[in-house]
Amino acid sequence: MMDIDKLFKQAKAKGIKDIQISLSNSTNLSITIYEGDVDKYEIADNSKLIVKGIFNNKMGVYSTEVMENDLIDEILDTIIESAKVIDSEDDAIIYEGDKEYTKVEGLFNEDLAKLDVSKKIDLLKTLDTKFHEYDERIKHVETSYTEITNSFILRNSKGLNLENKANSSYVVGEVIVSDGLDQRTGFDAKITNVFNDYNVDEFVKEISDDALNSLGADSVVSKNYEILFSSLSLATLFSAFQNIFSANAVQKGLSLLKGKLEQSVGSDLVNVIDDPFMKKSASSRSFDDEGVATKNKYLIKKGVLKTYLHNLVTAKKDGVNSTGNGFGGGISAVNLKVEAGETSFEDMIKSIKDGLYITNVQGAHAGANPVSGDFSLQAAGYHIVDGKIISPVALITVAGNFLTMLKDVVMVGNKTKMTYFGITCPPVKINSMIVSGK
Repeated sequence: MMDIDKLFKQAKAKGIKDIQISLSNSTNLSITIYEGDVDKYEIADNSKLIVKGIFNNKMGVYSTEVMENDLIDEILDTIIESAKVIDSEDDAIIYEGDKEYTKVEGLFNEDLAKLDVSKKIDLLKTLDTKFHEYDERIKHVETSYTEITNSFILRNSKGLNLENKANSSYVVGEVIVSDGLDQRTGFDAKITNVFNDYNVDEFVKEISDDALNSLGADSVVSKNYEILFSSLSLATLFSAFQNIFSANAVQKGLSLLKGKLEQSVGSDLVNVIDDPFMKKSASSRSFDDEGVATKNKYLIKKGVLKTYLHNLVTAKKDGVNSTGNGFGGGISAVNLKVEAGETSFEDMIKSIKDGLYITNVQGAHAGANPVSGDFSLQAAGYHIVDGKIISPVALITVAGNFLTMLKDVVMVGNKTKMTYFGITCPPVKINSMIVSGK
């Protein structure tokens, strides 16, 4: 292992003003069961050392997966040379640290990490068996288990010394169903770092029922409909537009939120937060890659845009403090979350006179424009008439504008779901949206 103190000492001797190291390690366990047999078993362990140094007021960077003392001179010389060719006018900043960092218990669950892998395989095989037993129309089943442990260490020459460790796992179930006339798929994922949270029967029922109920799906007449987005479909939309909250995108004119701070960008039912301390998420952190303390914050509160997400550079440009969202050399939310409302899912369905419950949208990144906010996405779900689901729907396109959609939110569900996008959402009802069908 590299002697960090020696690295810092030699950096100073070479004229590097300040220096910072970040060491990240990610361990990933992946298991897939296809039709009852183990189709994949893989353990990947990736470590990366990033060294940043300020030389002549420019930031030089060196990245490596080899962490030996023999590399110290090469690292420092590369930092100096790379700093010499930097043309960016952005300030080079090594952060001195914050007074306090929130400590959250339970981000790393030792019991999950130590649990014998045979129990994880047994969970998948049990799921496989129960899917096949659920209905004879279920023809193919694939289940998978992924477990991620993320650790991050940050040290710099200003005395900062921070460490964070978190783990999580998720189980994915996918089925293909057929009645001889039509074929559909069902898919879902459950995310947690507590193994006993996995409820096999509930998971099997939700995925199977959704797939089976969608058999015979057809298009609908093109017109405006009330729209109820499921948690997953809303998260899919947010995943396509999440970069609009980045101050870097705003400063470059690449975000539709430019110039909209403290303005209404959604209905007063819309609350969007970044929660870096969310339990059971392997992304949760008490500090960002620059050493800035993370914090729970509203991006949108009662429909009003409250902040952009900043790293140190964008914050200095805007004359504000970093929000602790400097990750991977860019800006991102830690755990983006649309807060739950007060309406039950059943009451949301009952409120719809003529509308669609959208359970799945596709092509979000290709069919969404983060500058204009416009989107046009293939979708599937169910037709609702007079408060009752009457038929499955497919081969439709839902089109609109992201901010217009947020302003047209009229109901927010009282339960949220953490999705594999790293975004947590409740179902939401939109007053009206254009749907293209037949």
